Amino acid sequence: MSSISQAPWPELPTTAWRDTCATVQLWTQIVGKIRLTRTPWLNHSWHVTLYVTPRGLTTSPVPDGSRTFQIDFDFIDHALRIATSDGAQREFALAGHSVASFYAATLAALTELGIAVSIDEMPNELPEPVRFSQDTMHASYDPDAVRRFLQILVNCDRVFKQFRTGFLGKASPVHFFWGSFDLAVTRFSGRRAPRHPGGVPNLPNDVVQEAYSHEVSSAGFWPGGGAIDYPAFYSYAYPEPAGFRAAKIKPDAAFFSEALGEFVLPYDAVRAAADPDKALLDFLQSTYEAAAVAAKWDRDALECGLGRPGVVRQI
Repeated sequence: MSSISQAPWPELPTTAWRDTCATVQLWTQIVGKIRLTRTPWLNHSWHVTLYVTPRGLTTSPVPDGSRTFQIDFDFIDHALRIATSDGAQREFALAGHSVASFYAATLAALTELGIAVSIDEMPNELPEPVRFSQDTMHASYDPDAVRRFLQILVNCDRVFKQFRTGFLGKASPVHFFWGSFDLAVTRFSGRRAPRHPGGVPNLPNDVVQEAYSHEVSSAGFWPGGGAIDYPAFYSYAYPEPAGFRAAKIKPDAAFFSEALGEFVLPYDAVRAAADPDKALLDFLQSTYEAAAVAAKWDRDALECGLGRPGVVRQI
């Protein structure tokens, strides 16, 4: 059994694990689509997400008739594990699999457990998608990079959950979207939003429009690629209110990316900060305030102090 990196905010440049990242993203899409096919629709596609665990990512319990099953990525022992509520379990090692062989091994394990699943094999939100069963090109797995990625997710999950306690209005769980491969948390003003134009690659417009049916301030962590080819935190508002992108954001390393249409804080700026948790919380809070002020949210009704363990919120 291997142990996780002891560095609290480890280094993980995008270029160092690009191929592994692409492979793991496609694996998470397979597992996420299994949850999608079995779970009733929940607002803003919250029923499809994965969740951070101390060891990796999980679907949480998924319905299967009168029983449930759960699929876990274990990024410490580097295995995929499927467990059912009647005590059965299957697992296999992640290393050595292409997307196609991972897809076949996952469906075979589910079949052995008596779980019949059929999913849409085309990846979402990616250019030039290849059917899972035919993708033998993506087959990289760097265990050390994946362990570092897990450590980052564990820390982000912790800080995002702390940030979430300061909001009384509707807010999402802290959850991992396998389509865009990011950990996110979203706050809602309570007001309807204009219909989103859609246009996300390989994602139906009605899914995007339902996801952005209401006004939001959303933030998250993304391992990088394309216009921002390094790991980074992001924050955006939909619809973007006038004056939002001109707001002064903390810490100083944060900036507004015209290419992405959102604020960006390089992960390395947080990692190198004297107090990484504070640097990240400053970014989350200042970008939220930029959205809430510019869009005239009812902040008195929506906000509260950050929560503390064992201390009841005063009303």
